[in-house]
Amino acid sequence: MSHFDYKQSYRRNLPHLQPAGATFFITFRVAGSLPKSVVDQWQNERKWLEHLVQTNPAHFAEVKSDFERKWFAKFESVLDGASYGPTWLKEERIAQQLADSLHYRDGRVYRLDAFAIMPNHAHVVFKPLPLQTETAGDDQRYHSLASIMQSLKGFTAYKCNRLLGREGEFWAHESFDRFVRDHEEWTRTIAYVLNNPVKAGYVSQWQEWRWSYRRSAN
Repeated sequence: MSHFDYKQSYRRNLPHLQPAGATFFITFRVAGSLPKSVVDQWQNERKWLEHLVQTNPAHFAEVKSDFERKWFAKFESVLDGASYGPTWLKEERIAQQLADSLHYRDGRVYRLDAFAIMPNHAHVVFKPLPLQTETAGDDQRYHSLASIMQSLKGFTAYKCNRLLGREGEFWAHESFDRFVRDHEEWTRTIAYVLNNPVKAGYVSQWQEWRWSYRRSAN
């Protein structure tokens, strides 16, 4: 993890930016896949961070970076172990549903660069596409990250619950997102996503993991 820049967060209410034409790295997880004690601790610290942005915005960026780096590493450590909570995504029909849904939106609302579907969470890298309007240039508008994720998570939750014969929450509300700032960071991010199954010990090479994808350079 020391080779990856974790300037990111699992967020719902913290300030969020979507630069025009940006590519995003998103992680979302199955509901109940983290111990309540870990989630409670994170929520308590996040409340303090939300208060800080109101009271001391000049100090917010520095503290936020440390907060995000620490918590992403902690969440990933638990999730990669898949030792707590549901692991619905390890079932072929559930992983296939998510993979199909990710591919379906490719070319419609985003350019899909990569993904890795793990037993209890998924990583995806995509670039939201411009809205089909007459506006161009600096005023060009893009599909919002919020609307993309709401549609993706809402649809797959419905379909996966039906496949599992259950009702209730499928995805955790919070998700991780970070916009990729340059090509070097994009390369590191893609490598991180593809090597997640390797790091977790499921395969020896990322190409062996059925539920991984990388967009062709062509």
